[in-house]
Amino acid sequence: MGVAKSPNKCSSVGVQGIAWSFGGMIFALVYCTAGISGGHINPAVTFGLLLARKLSLTRAVFYVIMQCLGAVCGAAVVRSFQKGEFERVGGGANTVSAGFSKTAGLGAEIVGTFLLVYTVFSATDAKRNARDSHVPMLAPLPIGFAVFLVHLATIPITGTGINPARSLGAAVVYNRHQAWHDQWVFWAGPLIGAALAALYHQTVIRAIPFKSN
Repeated sequence: MGVAKSPNKCSSVGVQGIAWSFGGMIFALVYCTAGISGGHINPAVTFGLLLARKLSLTRAVFYVIMQCLGAVCGAAVVRSFQKGEFERVGGGANTVSAGFSKTAGLGAEIVGTFLLVYTVFSATDAKRNARDSHVPMLAPLPIGFAVFLVHLATIPITGTGINPARSLGAAVVYNRHQAWHDQWVFWAGPLIGAALAALYHQTVIRAIPFKSN
């Protein structure tokens, strides 16, 4: 999850193309890694699952460290192959777009991450797995589609973070002032969104009585 896109710098590829590439790649990565690590990929997802007591603190810390290291390595690989394009688009570093306030950017990240993490909870919920045998096999599909939809909505606002590791990796490798200026938005927003999704799932969705047919 390294360099991806930067707000106001997407005209050559198009917002839809970027959204599809992210959604499709997340679908593939979750499908391939779910049996190994749960397919988190994203510190916000890991944080939400930690709050829901679905993994230990030690495992969560190691996951987040590896996710961030992977993002830095991914950004470095992109820079090594496409240095000119990398510099032209500001390293793909996330920033709040001109015309939007920090509050708007934070709100977009909160809502976008809430939708993603809530989808993860819903797609992997044990109660649904017990009722619908097809759910585990199809879980990566709604997760990837959620990533696609969130990108469509929030690329014009923040370039779409919803993954603190992705935002950090691009900032570390690009390492210019503008890459770090809004970095807090891309940590605070996703972590708050993930916490809200965990709270909603645990207190509302899991409170609904389970009835088998």
